[in-house]
Amino acid sequence: MNAWIAIGALAVMGVGIPLGMMAVSALLRPGVPEQGKSATYESGEIPTGSATGIQFNIQYYMVALLFVVFDVETVLIFPWAVIYQPALASGVGLATVLLPMLIFIGVLVVGLVWAWRQGAVKWVSSPRAARQKTERS
Repeated sequence: MNAWIAIGALAVMGVGIPLGMMAVSALLRPGVPEQGKSATYESGEIPTGSATGIQFNIQYYMVALLFVVFDVETVLIFPWAVIYQPALASGVGLATVLLPMLIFIGVLVVGLVWAWRQGAVKWVSSPRAARQKTERS
């Protein structure tokens, strides 16, 4: 059996099972529209104001995105670090073991420098913090 057939079958199953579960759920669930279902839910609290008028600072999103990127980097570096010494002991060349990880880390460093220059890691201070800073000076 060709390995690509197994990969294709796995991909079909990986997409087919969730889609099938959603289709069965849509067919079996009761459809009872009521006003409470379309209301904004705020953890049991009565909503105040409108949800469309609130603007969040994009810095929260950028910090979370950078965290995810570098968290995934850690997950990918750990297995490499575990097999680094045994690979060298088995006679694999240093460049063969080290070069792919250096390229990977280099791409991440270039991305971090780009994000830094774009101001993604520079936290915007609030007017109150700026006022307190000038009062202390």
